[in-house]
Amino acid sequence: MVRVATLLGEWATRRGESEREKIRWMAAGYLHDALRDEDPERLRGHVPAPFDELPGKVLHGPAAADFLRKEGVDDEELLHAISYHTVGSKDFGEIGFALVAADFLEPGRKMREDWRAELRERAAGDLREVVKEILADRLGSLLERRRPLGLEAVDMWNLLSEGEPWASASEF
Repeated sequence: MVRVATLLGEWATRRGESEREKIRWMAAGYLHDALRDEDPERLRGHVPAPFDELPGKVLHGPAAADFLRKEGVDDEELLHAISYHTVGSKDFGEIGFALVAADFLEPGRKMREDWRAELRERAAGDLREVVKEILADRLGSLLERRRPLGLEAVDMWNLLSEGEPWASASEF
């Protein structure tokens, strides 16, 4: 969480975000995985619909946001980012896209380090395109393994691909 928060702080600074915005971004980094190690079935009782139907390994985001909301946090864009960071959302603000990117790109991840480093470097100036590359990689991996795609992730992909022509049958 510290690496994610630090990365988000660096990006906010490079983007010229206000100090308040930088704090919000870093808070998302510190809080997004606060309940990651909790028993998923314990968390299930603390998440509202439709999150209660999610697989256990992704419940920690919505549960953390629910606990924060009950403690008086009313920053809906921040809470939405934390809630949906594991599944994606077409309704993300910049903080949501940044959290998804930082969570995937934080320097502690050892797989494909050069690619991740290149995306980390570009993210501050080209956040949505970087998120689109991450999402393409993740969705492609799921498709290769014949795994189902979450509707939230597909909707997010479609949002990020707006303005591009639809795939035709001849492309299949």
